[in-house]
Amino acid sequence: MARKDKMGILSYDRRAELTTFDEIKTGVKGLVDAGITEVPRIFLLPSPENLNSNQELSLPTIDLKGIHEDPIRRKQAMEEVKDALGSWGFFQMVNHGIPVDVLEEMKKGVLGFFEQDSEVKKQWYTRDRFGRRVVYNSNFDLYSAPIDR
Repeated sequence: MARKDKMGILSYDRRAELTTFDEIKTGVKGLVDAGITEVPRIFLLPSPENLNSNQELSLPTIDLKGIHEDPIRRKQAMEEVKDALGSWGFFQMVNHGIPVDVLEEMKKGVLGFFEQDSEVKKQWYTRDRFGRRVVYNSNFDLYSAPIDR
C-alpha cells in the first residue's frame, strides 16, 4: 500500500500490505482469481547487485538412495537438505521410494483442495502452525521473511 507522507511523497507500508494480504485468507491463487494484473509489491525482491544474467541456476536435487543402509550417506543427505533449504528454500528428492501412483494421488488431493471455493479454504487458514493437524496459509514466514525493502 502506498501512502503520501507529509511532503506528498509516496511511501510504502510493507507491513500493512502483508496484513491486508494475510487477512483475505485466499493466498496468491485468490489474487489471481480476482484478476490482478500486476504482481503485488510484497512479492517483489530487489535485484541482487551481483546478478549475472548468464549464470545458470539449477534446482538442488537430493538423492536418497542408500540412506537406510548407510549412516554416513544418511548424514550427508541431511546436510544436503539443510544446505538446499538454507540457500533455495526447496529442493527435489530422487530415489525416495514413494510409488508414482501415490505421488499422483497426492497431487490430485492438493489440486482438489486449492480448487475449492475460497470460503471453504478459509476455514483451514491459520498462522498457528502447531495448534492444528492441517494448516493452510500463504508463506509460513510471511511476516518474518528477511526481505530488504
